[in-house]
Amino acid sequence: MYELKAVDKKFPGVHALKAVDFQVKRGEIVGLVGENGAGKSTLMKVIYGAYQPDGGTITIDGKTVRFQNPRQAMEKGIGMVFQEQSLISNLTVMENIFLGYEAQFVRLGVINWKAMAEAARKQLAKVKLDIDPATVTASLSFAQRQLVELAKVLTLEERVDGDLVILLDEPTSVLAEDEVKMLFRIVRDLTARASFIFVSHRMDEVMELSDRIYVMKDGAVVDVVNRGGATVEQIQHKMVGRNVDREYYREQRQKPYDDSRQLVKLEDVGLPGRISDISLTLHPGEVLCLVGTEGSGREAILRTIYGMRTPVTGHVTMKGARIERFTPQAAVAKGVGYVPRERKVEGIVAGMNVYENMTLSQMGHFSNAGVLRVGEERKLARDWIGKLSIKAHSEYADCGNLSGGNQQKVVLAKWRSGGSDIMLLDHPTRGLDIGAKEDVYEMIRDMCDDGVGVILVADTLEEAIGLSHTIIVLKDGRIQKRFDCEPGKKPSLYDLLHAMI
Repeated sequence: MYELKAVDKKFPGVHALKAVDFQVKRGEIVGLVGENGAGKSTLMKVIYGAYQPDGGTITIDGKTVRFQNPRQAMEKGIGMVFQEQSLISNLTVMENIFLGYEAQFVRLGVINWKAMAEAARKQLAKVKLDIDPATVTASLSFAQRQLVELAKVLTLEERVDGDLVILLDEPTSVLAEDEVKMLFRIVRDLTARASFIFVSHRMDEVMELSDRIYVMKDGAVVDVVNRGGATVEQIQHKMVGRNVDREYYREQRQKPYDDSRQLVKLEDVGLPGRISDISLTLHPGEVLCLVGTEGSGREAILRTIYGMRTPVTGHVTMKGARIERFTPQAAVAKGVGYVPRERKVEGIVAGMNVYENMTLSQMGHFSNAGVLRVGEERKLARDWIGKLSIKAHSEYADCGNLSGGNQQKVVLAKWRSGGSDIMLLDHPTRGLDIGAKEDVYEMIRDMCDDGVGVILVADTLEEAIGLSHTIIVLKDGRIQKRFDCEPGKKPSLYDLLHAMI
């Protein structure tokens, strides 16, 4: 059994963990939920050895342990499958699985690739993934990479004595429904050899998979719920300390958009193998949602508008001017802001502080002869920290250390503070807790009130229906149907699913 007793952790200005008691029994799946900033990530890093606690004890089968780094934790059977994934994309699957442990395959200074491939196949079989171990990781789907991550962690079986404890950090955040079911089946099968800690903001999934659920708020465990011991609403209430607003998507704030002006117009736009004959128009104050399965063309449309893809056919017009040069710099100059799905990879720069991240896209506004006016940068950041209620001890806080919801607010503030009036939002609430999602929904309504046009790829169909003025359904890179979404006249889930499939 893995157990924490009265574990405490403090950072400058933040009491991240407050006398936390937590235990995982052999073969158990334990859920961990809480708002962004509740302490989940800090607790995970303490368990995994990335942080050392300031107080309290950690025991494995009754013996006290103290990890100075993740490697020491792994030697005791503690592994982690990361939300943002830790695989190196230009390495092969087998190289990723045995990264740092290649010595077992080295003979006379030469790696025996055949032996490594055979060992990798045995690990991949544990997660029921039938692929060539020599495959370059970048060519895999997100779901396949997730399973490779799990196979990599399961190599601990051959290296440690005793049971494994595997931490799953938001493993389902961008998986399709059938991929989630497959992952859950694999996790349940693996409980014969490992225990799991499952962190997710999708409460229905946590309740389906977990034997027990720890609920955290403000750095403390506020409740431990056994399977079937509470409803989703009851757990959400414990997380946020209040009842969730019935007007979750702020539909009462939805106003008609200005159809007399066009911010973006696509006419018969095509990218080979991605999208074909795409025509759509975005107006000031409109939320236009792109709906479809993975690979339907949603992301390709966003990246084309942002200048990361150059269409082979058709035309793109912004604010009345046809776009001839497709680059992100040109798009930003036209007032386009882009909030990417991979927040930590493309949205923020970890290691840079909050004010540096916020002003990154508008450095020219804060410099004279190459010298930055840091005081003005800091003031802008302080204003937006207050405006968006960003939980950071100051504008000097490292953006990489903020919770997911607060990182997302920094990304949104970066574009809004620069005056962007065309916002491209790719899964903006991915991995956010219920309170942080509500904050993002308020921001979207605020943007519409300010005349901003929003093109949204939503995290769920319910989110798409709740937020949108217009929904465009895509399938195989083509538009299947367009829905007007006036309050009280919105399409149903069935309407969208029928058009998608």
